[in-house]
Amino acid sequence: MNEKRTSVFSNGLIWFGAGVSLAEILTGTYFAPLGFTKAMAAILLGHLIGGLMMFAAGMIGAKERKSAMETVKMSFGEKGSLLFAVLNVLQLVGWTAIMIYDGALAADGILHTGIWVWALIIGALIVVWIFVGLTNLGKLNTIAMTALFLLSLILFKVIFFGAGSAAPIVDDGSLTFGAAVELAVAMPLSWLPLISDYTREAEKPFAATLASVVVYSLVSIFMYMIGMGAAIFTGEYDIAQIMLKTGLGVVGLLIIVFSTVTTTFLDAYSAGVSSVSISAKLKEKWAAIVVTVIGTIAAIIYPMDNITDFLYLIGSVFAPMIAVQIADYFILKKADSAEKAFQWRNLLVWLAGFAIYRVLMHVDTPVGNTLPDMVITVILCLIVEKVAEAVKQK
Repeated sequence: MNEKRTSVFSNGLIWFGAGVSLAEILTGTYFAPLGFTKAMAAILLGHLIGGLMMFAAGMIGAKERKSAMETVKMSFGEKGSLLFAVLNVLQLVGWTAIMIYDGALAADGILHTGIWVWALIIGALIVVWIFVGLTNLGKLNTIAMTALFLLSLILFKVIFFGAGSAAPIVDDGSLTFGAAVELAVAMPLSWLPLISDYTREAEKPFAATLASVVVYSLVSIFMYMIGMGAAIFTGEYDIAQIMLKTGLGVVGLLIIVFSTVTTTFLDAYSAGVSSVSISAKLKEKWAAIVVTVIGTIAAIIYPMDNITDFLYLIGSVFAPMIAVQIADYFILKKADSAEKAFQWRNLLVWLAGFAIYRVLMHVDTPVGNTLPDMVITVILCLIVEKVAEAVKQK
C-alpha cells in the first residue's frame, strides 16, 4: 500500500478551513433578534444535532474507504444514488457561487473596485488551491489557517471587548428558537454529502472523522458567534461594514478573501468527486475547476443576498438521505444495495422524509425540523424493512 493517506491533523485542518467562513459569519447575523443568551443556546444545540449527523456520515465513508456519493449507492442503489449525486453537485455549484458572491461583495465593501474584480480574484485563487490538490495542501493550508485564525481572534476581540456602538438587541420575537436551531443545523448539514470525500483518505478512520467534526463544529460555533455578536453589539449585518466599524480594513479584507477560498475549495473539490459518481469519464480536478468557473460567473451575474431558502432546501434533501443511511448501515447493518440499480424501499422512505421535512417547516418545535424529520425517517425505514421481511417469509 503506497497510497498517500491523510493524517488526523490534516483532516482537522481541512475542516478548520471549512468552518472559517464568511457564510457562517453571515448566518450568525440572523440570530441577533433572539438576543445573546437564546441565540447562543440555539447555535450550540443546532451544532450538536448537525455534528452528530456529520460524524455518522463521515464514519460510513471512512470505514468503507468510499466517497460520500459512493456510500449513498450502498443504501439507494447504483442508479438510485445518481439522484443524490446530481442534487449534491447542484448544491455545491450553488454554494460555490454563494461563497464567491459573499466574498466579492464583502471585499468590494472595503476596496471599491467592483464586485466582478473580486469574484475573479477569488475564483482564480480557488483554482490554484484545486491544482495544488488535497494531499499536497499541507503547508499552504497550515499557513493560511494560522493567519485566518489569528485574524478571526482579532475580530472576535474587537466585537466582544471593544466599545459597542449600538444598544444590545433583546429578543423581539421575529425569530423563533426552533427556526434559529434549524439555521444552526443548516451549515453542518450542508457538509453531510461531502465529509466522506475527505475521511475516505484518512490513515485513522475513527480519529480523523472525530477530529474533523469536532474541529469544524467548534470553529463554526465561533464564526456564528462573531456574526451574531457583530449584529448585536455593532448593529451591523453587512460584513464589510462590520470589518470597517471594527477598524479591520486590510486585515478584514485578508480574512474575507482567504476564508472564502479555503471554504469554497472544499465545495468545488467535492463537486468534482460527486461528478465522477455521475460519470466515470469525468476527471475530479477538471470537474472541480469547471464548477469554480460556473460559480464565479454566477456570482458576477446574480445577486445572492438571502440564502435561508437555499439552506432549508438542502436540509429537506439531505437530512432524510443520511437518516436512511444511518438506519441502513448502523442499525439494520445491511447497506448492501450498491450492486442493484435501485433500492426502491429506501428511495420511497427518503421521499416520505423529504415531504415530512417540508411540512415540519411550518411547525415550530424547540429543536427545529431536522432532528424530528430524521427520527421519523429512521423509524419509517425500520418499519418498512420489517414489513418487507415479513412479506418475504410468507
